[in-house]
Amino acid sequence: MWTRIIAACFVGSISASSALAEDSGRQYFEMTPAVPGASLPFSEAVLVGDTLYVAGHIGLDPKTQKAAEKIDAEAQAVMDAIKHTVESAGLQMDDLVSVTVYCTDLTLYDAFNTVYRSYFHGHFPARAFIGVNSLVRNAHFEVSGIAAKPARHK
Repeated sequence: MWTRIIAACFVGSISASSALAEDSGRQYFEMTPAVPGASLPFSEAVLVGDTLYVAGHIGLDPKTQKAAEKIDAEAQAVMDAIKHTVESAGLQMDDLVSVTVYCTDLTLYDAFNTVYRSYFHGHFPARAFIGVNSLVRNAHFEVSGIAAKPARHK
């Protein structure tokens, strides 16, 4: 779990890597870390056919690399990170079909939902909201998801 979480610890841009795409039918989206020379042993997202698998993200302040002080700001930061990854792959938030949220304090459920619902138009994806003991960098939320390209993208 630790390797998935750390992805959001770096601020940068996401680029598609298609070196293996011809052989495997997969397209990898890699995070370009703000820290030169830093690399992590996973991809930010992987597109296989019409399905995008999005790695876990946490909501860090880009300047401090720490979780935002206010819960709503942290929820917004993590959802912005998910949105950026999904859109970098050419999809939209409404293309998410499944989302998993890990949270260190289940009393934050309603606060998270207030921010979360603003990222979707129409139907929401299936979702799990799971309580965990802790997350890296003292984050309160980690979010991962699966998106599927609808007919409009084909």
